[in-house]
Amino acid sequence: MHLSPAPTSPLNPQSWPFDLKHLPLNAHLVGGSVRDALLQRQGDYLDLDVVVPSAAVETAQALARCYRAGFVVLDAKRHIARVVFDRATVDVALQEGSTLEADLGRRDFTVNAIAYNPHSQTLIDPLNGYRDLEAQQLRMISAANLEADPLRLLRAYRQAAQLQFSIDPATAATIAHLAPHLGRIAAERIQSELNALLHHPQGTPWIEAAWQVGLFQTWLPSLDALAMAHLLKLDHGAQGLMERWPALAASFQQPIPLTRKESSPRTGLALAKLTTLLATEDDRAEKEWQTLKGSRAEIRAVGLLRRLQPQLRLQPLSIRQQYLLFQSAQGLLPVLALLGLTEPGQPCFCGPGSQSGADRSAGILGLVERFLDPTDPVAHLKPLVTGQALVQTLDLKPGPHIGHLLTELQVAQAEGRIDSPAAALALARSWQ
Repeated sequence: MHLSPAPTSPLNPQSWPFDLKHLPLNAHLVGGSVRDALLQRQGDYLDLDVVVPSAAVETAQALARCYRAGFVVLDAKRHIARVVFDRATVDVALQEGSTLEADLGRRDFTVNAIAYNPHSQTLIDPLNGYRDLEAQQLRMISAANLEADPLRLLRAYRQAAQLQFSIDPATAATIAHLAPHLGRIAAERIQSELNALLHHPQGTPWIEAAWQVGLFQTWLPSLDALAMAHLLKLDHGAQGLMERWPALAASFQQPIPLTRKESSPRTGLALAKLTTLLATEDDRAEKEWQTLKGSRAEIRAVGLLRRLQPQLRLQPLSIRQQYLLFQSAQGLLPVLALLGLTEPGQPCFCGPGSQSGADRSAGILGLVERFLDPTDPVAHLKPLVTGQALVQTLDLKPGPHIGHLLTELQVAQAEGRIDSPAAALALARSWQ
């Protein structure tokens, strides 16, 4: 099939940062770069995958040398090298098999097995991938290809989410049959695909679909229908909260700080989803996340959210309870509120429900209002005295009891019983 790509298309060498003459006549663009170009899915950064029948590393090295671009060998055994330009990356790989068609036949899905020769402007499509692009469906090339790299089983659902494609029934049935093989894939690769689904706006239904066919049986064995029902409510709940308070977009859509020194690449919404997916018991959840090679800071955050969730069911909370909750949750309060508003049995906060459920929702929403007000005396209390002042003024010995005393003073301050350093010190003296 002959193409005449637009000047800005990634298939058109005019859009490249190098001259086409540096690629041999038998070089072909392949994979996602061709698929996305045909779907007119292109971003500001150009990402090209090229296969050549010989001298792949040498071709990439010569290209990098000519343009003084970055160069790195990605896989010496398979002869794959990368050239890095300011706004483009070009991966050059040795063709697998004796022909281009053999190379394409080893790939995962037909839409990823379309090649394009930029010299002749010819599309090579032996597996009818273009037809599947038009049908917006993912179709496997063969069951053997999926079994050869079982990560492709989970990748099908990630790509379906990103492309907003369906998975054809025969492919879905094969994935379900091969699901146990996913257990032999490295945990880091599983986590990467799961993270992509957790962060993608359309990822949640595909997580459920992957769970339905058994893809998480090895990695998340405690995941059940109740947790999945909770997961499916999180996107809608977060959207409702952001519509009500646009300032919450930072908490749900941007990387969230887990500690004062460490931030997670995970957004608040993704952290809420992860909390829902892992086991309800702290020790089992920690074991599951360790198995997936997750960070310790993230599992601590999940554990904290799990421990604080029951407190949201105690509405209305006293001022003391509210203050201690804010102190424990810190910047995770919006995530905690989202989990509380969407947990199973809890009516949607924006719709009708039981009176008890409505009261709980109102109480949680009140906590969010306090959190978003930087002057709120409960959510953002500024202590009247320090531990050092207590030690020096009251002649106390340093120790854990100082922290307990400070907490009680801050509760008294939040409740409005003291409003000055002198009053705080007087109250502390009365407790001696």
